[in-house]
Amino acid sequence: MSGTVNAGGQCALGLDVGGTKIAGGLVVWPSGEIVCRRLVPTAAARGGEPVLDDVIILARQLAQEAQRNSWQVLGIGLGVAELVDSEGRVTSGQTIHWEGLPVFERLTGIAPAVVEADVRAAALGEAWFGAGKPFRSFTYLTVGTGISSCLVIDRKPWAGANGNALVMASSPLSTTCGRCGADLSPILEDFASGPAITRRYREATGRGVMRTEEVFAALGHDECAQEIIRSAGFALGVSLAFLVNVTDPESVIVGGGLGSAKGLYWDEMVASARRHIWSKVTRELPILPAALGPDAGIVGAATSIFARECELPAMESSDD
Repeated sequence: MSGTVNAGGQCALGLDVGGTKIAGGLVVWPSGEIVCRRLVPTAAARGGEPVLDDVIILARQLAQEAQRNSWQVLGIGLGVAELVDSEGRVTSGQTIHWEGLPVFERLTGIAPAVVEADVRAAALGEAWFGAGKPFRSFTYLTVGTGISSCLVIDRKPWAGANGNALVMASSPLSTTCGRCGADLSPILEDFASGPAITRRYREATGRGVMRTEEVFAALGHDECAQEIIRSAGFALGVSLAFLVNVTDPESVIVGGGLGSAKGLYWDEMVASARRHIWSKVTRELPILPAALGPDAGIVGAATSIFARECELPAMESSDD
């Protein structure tokens, strides 16, 4: 438990289920501080049922920890790296195979629950406790293993009619090459995400790199690494500008492991976005790094409970 927050009071369980790890924590109201953390590997290849079993075990452990320290648990928020509809049903199975499984029902056997797509959960956390607090509207972009986005209006992430308003980088941009006539179907996530950068570098150099951090570590001396990261940032900026042109937000907030990377990738993304934003009125809007960092998933999932159970904190002024 954290030494900065006294035991007792109200909290929510935040669970963040990704392709690599399941992260969980107790998040205190109203500070948004995490006072207890747990982490287990997802091992998604086992199938949906074993992963869900691990999530339930983790949730029970956190609930017991809260009870031992006299925290009142308001509920369980869970963010998952899949599509989730307005009823909390997981409707895709790209990584976590929970389609048709009673995720919400099993969580509510422990405490009142909210199941949400991870990008919307993280955006909600930024709206309440992070970089989004001063803004009535912002576009949230998360970049890591995948690339997703959502529009936040009055601190509420827009989910769309079916919960699918987040797939910005998985669809092909079908076009025809003006020089050779070849049909092209580039997919942003296959070009600018962390795994894509690693794969492109490995294919270009023949080196057996397995982690995106290795490519970034080569930036100082490797022109191939520089070009791959530069081109990835540029491509991401083009799509980000498209989102800005369509939604006209007050700001853009970028999170995720790769989205938080400073230097060449960030600089190219921002420069490209500003170059492709159509209106000069909008072109200089704030493009900010997410404030919650690696805690965004846990805090955001817990915030889905706070948003339902607690009074909204006062909105900060963007002029401060």
